Amino acid sequence: MMKLRIAVLGCGYWGSNHIRTLKSLGVLSAVSDANQARAEGFASEQECRAIKPQDLFTDDSIDAIVMALPPQFHAEYAIKAVSSGKHVLVEKPIALTVKDAERAVKAAQAAGRVFMVGHVLRFHPAFEKLKELIDEGELGKVGYIHSHRLGLGKFHTENDALWDLAPHDLSMILAITGAPPMEVRGEGAALLDRLSDFAHLHMRFASGLRSHLFASRLNPYRERRLTVVGDKAMAVFDDVEPWGRKLAVYRHAVWQDSGQWAFTTNEPSYVEVEEGMPLTRELEHFLHCIENGTQPRTSGEEGIEVLRILTAGTISHA
Repeated sequence: MMKLRIAVLGCGYWGSNHIRTLKSLGVLSAVSDANQARAEGFASEQECRAIKPQDLFTDDSIDAIVMALPPQFHAEYAIKAVSSGKHVLVEKPIALTVKDAERAVKAAQAAGRVFMVGHVLRFHPAFEKLKELIDEGELGKVGYIHSHRLGLGKFHTENDALWDLAPHDLSMILAITGAPPMEVRGEGAALLDRLSDFAHLHMRFASGLRSHLFASRLNPYRERRLTVVGDKAMAVFDDVEPWGRKLAVYRHAVWQDSGQWAFTTNEPSYVEVEEGMPLTRELEHFLHCIENGTQPRTSGEEGIEVLRILTAGTISHA
């Protein structure tokens, strides 16, 4: 099979990570950016071509495009790409409205092209192991999931803390629940301008499961933690911890004794997780889907569902 030829559109912070990773996988063919000098700099560094954005979609030598743009441009360019016969991986969020996201995904379906969303933490080995433990019943029935994604920055002109930080966690929560929430309630606070710097989402699912998410870009410390509470055990995926401690299982016990609640606590057991770069694994999955014509784990439909939740939970501070 001929080696795939991938271009990256958007040479900013996250686009540069895609560029270097695709180069390491041997499939980087070109880079493109509205800032031509920036694109040419990466092209020289990575020994590939720099293509102007307006010429990228008609270049028959490109099989697929990875898009890491400001989100207001994602849907428009994704539609151009798939309509030109190219597969796409679109960074989150894939659009600023559900309607635009639906248009892009439908265009990909009509063109028979792969449409994948950059929910990179779905490919983190620790999350994959956590999902495996849940599926095998190690935690029992899951009743509650909460995630905290806190830190200082980054600040965007169009994205608030919710839209910038929450998609990763929402993707993981949806992967665990297997269904969208039936109720979403959002709370936000804007300190710098009209965009929320702090955001809470509360979700209720038809199964009875509840979930909450806290995202902040004005926090003095970093926290990247997903906690899953089951009736047999609890598990924590903490991406700030070193590899040997990223996934912990707590087998606490809670029961009723003579009408009173009692409990015992246990030290966590750390689950062995194979080390691996989530972005590399994500891009390998993208290549596999193109080569085999399979549906991505982080599909366009999931991206739309994430947008629906973000839209339902958005608080206006205008």
